[in-house]
Amino acid sequence: MIANDILDLARKLKLRIATAESCTGGMVAVALTDIPGSSDVMDRGFVTYSNAAKVEMLGVSTDTLIAHGAVSEQVAGEMAEGALSRSGADLSVAITGIAGPGGSEHKPEGRVCFGLARKGLKTFTETKEFGAPGRSEVRRISRDHALELLHRSLS
Repeated sequence: MIANDILDLARKLKLRIATAESCTGGMVAVALTDIPGSSDVMDRGFVTYSNAAKVEMLGVSTDTLIAHGAVSEQVAGEMAEGALSRSGADLSVAITGIAGPGGSEHKPEGRVCFGLARKGLKTFTETKEFGAPGRSEVRRISRDHALELLHRSLS
């Protein structure tokens, strides 16, 4: 299971992990903390569903939110960086997206932005278009992709 591998790799590298999640509502943190002994790697998870929570808990700039919207690589990057600066973690992953149903012409259902921050390295961001397979599936795919990002960053 990928979550086990992430924890093992982080242990070997002596790194702690934080998550910053919006549309997944903590699913990445759950995947990691479902494993016994994860407390030696998992520092904390931030569930920042509202814009206010992103600002208050992670320090996301209101200017960034106004200019780009919550579902943007800019916000995902600031979420990941905020999770690092407001925790004891060395590595963080962030997710913000439109799980559905619905969306708009400019931000369709299934658009999810990710951020990955690691102390001493440049923050990575990307956008994935998962389409409209339904809310539960977008959330599941997003969780799995975030876990893959963590795994790749540790390998």
